[in-house]
Amino acid sequence: MDVSPESITALLAATSFAAGLNVYATVATLGLLGRFDVLPIPANLDMLQSWPVIGVAAAMFVVEFFADKIPFFDLVWNALHTFIRVPVAAFIAWQAGSQMSPGMQAGVTAMSGTVAMVAHAGKTAVRAGVTPSPEPVSNIALSTAEDVGAVVLTWFATEYPYIAAAVVVLLLIGMVLIARFIIHSLRAGWRQLRSAFAA
Repeated sequence: MDVSPESITALLAATSFAAGLNVYATVATLGLLGRFDVLPIPANLDMLQSWPVIGVAAAMFVVEFFADKIPFFDLVWNALHTFIRVPVAAFIAWQAGSQMSPGMQAGVTAMSGTVAMVAHAGKTAVRAGVTPSPEPVSNIALSTAEDVGAVVLTWFATEYPYIAAAVVVLLLIGMVLIARFIIHSLRAGWRQLRSAFAA
């Protein structure tokens, strides 16, 4: 894989989006790819490819796989993970950019944290719109798509970082638009509900 600063930045953009969806799947996938020499892991990120880290990430992925599919509990789970997904994505970026100039390292760290935050916030907003649905299928299907998407996007980014980064840009735009629509719809519904109670 190309290890130029531009390629690493593109890779980090994609993996940060994946971390915003499912940080445990992303960490486990990066660790396994590094462990089997598919992806060159920087020396100061060696811990990612250690079996204990891979094992814990895989175990937490299994926990999240089920927790994220329980209506309403998934909203609490996602809210709590605001304090996990974003910092982990930023930490990985900071460590991965250790060979860059200080300014570029800070830039990729800020970019990665922002991408993870937008992906996480978009996911949470979409879930807030889907969770109240009386049927569980849509929530389970959406959660499963996020799990699979995090793994596939992480792997794809190691093979085609620039294409993956371009895909992430489109996903971010789409997620922001969808999230805005859902938030607007929820606010409109809340206003109608309050008006009905007031009447």
